Amino acid sequence: METPGSQSSLHRANLERVVRAVRLAGSLTQAEIARTTGLSAATVSNIVRELKDGGTVEVTPTSAGGRRARSVSLSGDAGIVIGVDFGHTHLRVAVGNLAHQVLAEESEPLDVDASAAQGFDRAEELVGRLIEATGVDRSKIAGVGVGVPGPIDVESGTLGSTAILPGWTGARPAEELRGRLGVPVYVDNDANLGALGELVWGSGRGVRDLAYIKVASGVGAGLVINGRIYRGPGGTAGEIGHITLDESGPVCRCGNRGCLETFAAARYVLPLLQPSHGPDLTMEGVVRLARDGDPGCRRVIADVGRHIGSGVANLCNLLNPSRVVLGGDLAEAGELVLGPIRESVGRYAIPSAARQLSVLPGALGGRAEVLGALALALSEMGDSTLLDGSLAVATPAFT
Repeated sequence: METPGSQSSLHRANLERVVRAVRLAGSLTQAEIARTTGLSAATVSNIVRELKDGGTVEVTPTSAGGRRARSVSLSGDAGIVIGVDFGHTHLRVAVGNLAHQVLAEESEPLDVDASAAQGFDRAEELVGRLIEATGVDRSKIAGVGVGVPGPIDVESGTLGSTAILPGWTGARPAEELRGRLGVPVYVDNDANLGALGELVWGSGRGVRDLAYIKVASGVGAGLVINGRIYRGPGGTAGEIGHITLDESGPVCRCGNRGCLETFAAARYVLPLLQPSHGPDLTMEGVVRLARDGDPGCRRVIADVGRHIGSGVANLCNLLNPSRVVLGGDLAEAGELVLGPIRESVGRYAIPSAARQLSVLPGALGGRAEVLGALALALSEMGDSTLLDGSLAVATPAFT
């Protein structure tokens, strides 16, 4: 038994710090590990050697700043994580390893009127199909991350009443899928996972404070503060779609009037164009037509951008993020929507906050949420199993 404060317990703590840093980043050079963990270069070198001998990490030659370096990542066969994204019209599942490599991914339509039980059935089936396709042993599953389009009560794990998917209110996705898959399951709303996906793999890389704005059937924001998702005590932080823009505006699904969502979400925007463009118009179609020069679609997208910019300006004044990433179909409109967003931010945000802000389209498109679900599973899993399983034959080199 390790005694707190002993050399062996300090060594174990250092091992876990290095493994956690690599697990969250995907891969790091030894110099980056030292900066991230605060450990000395010599200590990191010894720990990496030990972890490599034990099969926990892989070390490959690379370069950093024009100099030769060694990139450290978790072993590709150390385990796998699974991401599940329940959308308004789709179900997407991805399987990845602990080195942040996606091994398999698939998406299929999801009936928005389906019950939660039917959605869980479809997810269980798709997870099983992808695991079989990769040939990975189920015992290697370290955890599952799940995204849902609505707030999750942090105490009960229950999906809130403002969920966009009908028939899902009161569902407990983590509990349900844990029972079906027999592994740890972690759940968050899709905007938070979009933020996490862009932070790890996309347009948010390298920043510590950002907001990911997802515009689809609803409008939500995932907030990253000091490198971590901020959820608030009740799990509802980031509901930017319910900022009031007009007290006399349309009635929102939340019961209030004139919320940002009623000026930007697809369910409110599409009816503006359907009389002239037909009843089958989608936001993807609006964006495509706007890029081709359609004046009505370009005007609507610009208006939506200005409204979103008003909400982003409020975020700037409150939280002062360094970057805002726009996700969802609307991001494909590029400068047609980003320009009006920046215009509103410049008009309504505190000048110093506006100057420090960059507004970018998401780099991951429709994959942001499912990759964020993988990142959630990676961030929540512990390191003890990795260390205990792979270092049993390694000889400790106390540092």
